[in-house]
Amino acid sequence: MEWSDLRIFLAVAKEGSLGAAARQLGLSQPTVGRRLRALEEAIGQPLFQRGDDGVVLTDEGASVLPRAERIEAETVALQRELSGRDPKLEGVIRLSSSHWFGEHLLTPVLAEFASLQPGLVVELITSARAYSLQRREADLVFRVYPFDDSEVVSRRLMSISYAAYIRKGATHPAAGNGAGTALVTMDMTVGAVPDAVWLKGILPNATVSARSNNRDVQARMCALGAGLAVLPRPLGDSIADIEPVDLGEEPPHRDTWLGYHRDQKRQSRLQALLDLLVARLAN
Repeated sequence: MEWSDLRIFLAVAKEGSLGAAARQLGLSQPTVGRRLRALEEAIGQPLFQRGDDGVVLTDEGASVLPRAERIEAETVALQRELSGRDPKLEGVIRLSSSHWFGEHLLTPVLAEFASLQPGLVVELITSARAYSLQRREADLVFRVYPFDDSEVVSRRLMSISYAAYIRKGATHPAAGNGAGTALVTMDMTVGAVPDAVWLKGILPNATVSARSNNRDVQARMCALGAGLAVLPRPLGDSIADIEPVDLGEEPPHRDTWLGYHRDQKRQSRLQALLDLLVARLAN
């Protein structure tokens, strides 16, 4: 039995299908199927029941799952510990952030870092998905709320101001009613986002013309005249076709937090990147 086959078993159990597991692992579906069959043959029991809608764990698979998860946890912990002792400024650092934050705030810093540390490769994953520091899906994660895991070092990096924007030259609404005003706002399926709640409160009779969980999409639609949008100022102020709207008060600001696993506190390459990020972005 090989650990790499247990890793595939865990991915299939988590994703619920061979195809989804293959995409998550960066492998082909036939490879995932072949490796899974090899593991089942080594164990001597079927681990999944196949169906048209995916796979479900058999009783044997359910008994294997917690043991495989413990093996994974120990393997990842060992990798983190060894990585944290590496003094060399070479290798790969994987970052995870939202789309707009990665494009507009992290990219300039990462470009500077690349020129300062040519032996390092930085991978930036921009996604709404929460990447796991425990499972080493990312080395450094940026998000808008603190990390509460005792194994993660959590640090407030910066406070980001927001403003209401409208297409340049369009009529500015006044605070209070908002009737006749179109809004481009956040997709509320991701939760009660503070600026979207504020916008609804300050323009209660405005109508929503579009929603998106992507700030760059909101900004683009605002620039094309689809409606007023609340945007982070580093994003909104960079777009020539939109202008801020004074509604008598500012939208709520948002803090950005960074997190990394405590086993990597001594990792030289991560510390070098953190030092530059703090120097360029912290406030």
